[in-house]
Amino acid sequence: MGDILSGMPASAEPPWIWPRAAYVHVPFCAHHCGYCDFAVVAGQEDRIDEYLSALNCELSTLATATPVRTLFLGGGTPTHLAPAQLERLLTTLIRWLPLQGDSTEFSVEANPDTLTSDKVTVLADHGVTRISLGAQSFHAGLLHTLDRAHDPSQIPRAVETARRRISRLSIDLIFGVPGQTVADWQSDLRRALQLEPDHVSTYGLTYEKGTPLWKRRQRGDLIALSEDSELEMYATAIDTLEDAGFEHYEISNFARPGMRCHHNETYWANEAYFGFGVGAARYVRGRREINTRDLSAYIRKALAGESCTFQSEELDGVERAKETLAVQLRRCEGIDREAFRRQTGSDLDAVAGVHLPLLVADNLIADNGRLVRLTRRGKYVADAIIERLL
Repeated sequence: MGDILSGMPASAEPPWIWPRAAYVHVPFCAHHCGYCDFAVVAGQEDRIDEYLSALNCELSTLATATPVRTLFLGGGTPTHLAPAQLERLLTTLIRWLPLQGDSTEFSVEANPDTLTSDKVTVLADHGVTRISLGAQSFHAGLLHTLDRAHDPSQIPRAVETARRRISRLSIDLIFGVPGQTVADWQSDLRRALQLEPDHVSTYGLTYEKGTPLWKRRQRGDLIALSEDSELEMYATAIDTLEDAGFEHYEISNFARPGMRCHHNETYWANEAYFGFGVGAARYVRGRREINTRDLSAYIRKALAGESCTFQSEELDGVERAKETLAVQLRRCEGIDREAFRRQTGSDLDAVAGVHLPLLVADNLIADNGRLVRLTRRGKYVADAIIERLL
């Protein structure tokens, strides 16, 4: 990352050029879930300390402490680390990526079966302000289908444990699981709300090619739900969570007022962000890079002071404008024409082309002259709309 980080002082560059956010990846898990296509490893706990050393080496390419407003520690399962390892990791992050500015946010992903009191103490003592809990479902059978390791009873215990020191809590749920009914999904939403989270993420199950879940579907061992069933579940989530006082601020995300995930809003604004760790992506000064997903290669390269980058590309102006359109349309506020022009140098109507007025006429997009956003009906087919616009 040396070339990317050299040059103009960060303070002189706008947020879509120089990062105010950083993501750090921890690949270790006790168990690799069947639907997961992230860069994760299971059963390699003996490599954690070596990985932390490699991560420190990659972070040292910053050369000096680089303040950010949001920090997100994801995985994998960061809370799979032992308390001493977690403390070492957080100390390293605070050294290189200190939180600075108004409304700072430090999020950590956790699984219900890994969030113990001593780990929560370590997290809180090192400035963590938000836990993102991978509950996925409150039904044991659906958790089994998803190949999750925890059981439903561990979810409320994890919430109680986290709240002793960390007040902000997000719960992740998955719908569209084979065998799941709308009643099951309504029950999951209701039980999640009973835990009084600040934020809820609802993700439709995807079958990523090559994953065990995808292979089971290919063999006919399980049958995917129909699109109509998934649509009904998505509509149910919108109605249930909005009725409970949550704002639907992004296609898959709901938050109580003032409790949005500011880190993820960076992605949906198509602003710059750092990324460190195996498989991590970053977007700095207009260049997108992705680190190798191979754990051994990452450790070897980082410890040797070599670049861990596996892919790199610099988007031209048209590509950046199209990408900005695609991600910003996912937000409930949609796209502000003037802000879009400032960020991309392009006119939104020129980028969207002839399809925009047609989508407005079909009541899939609302356009008041300043803002362009998805309608309720448009949210149901957001991916198709974005593909059409591009």
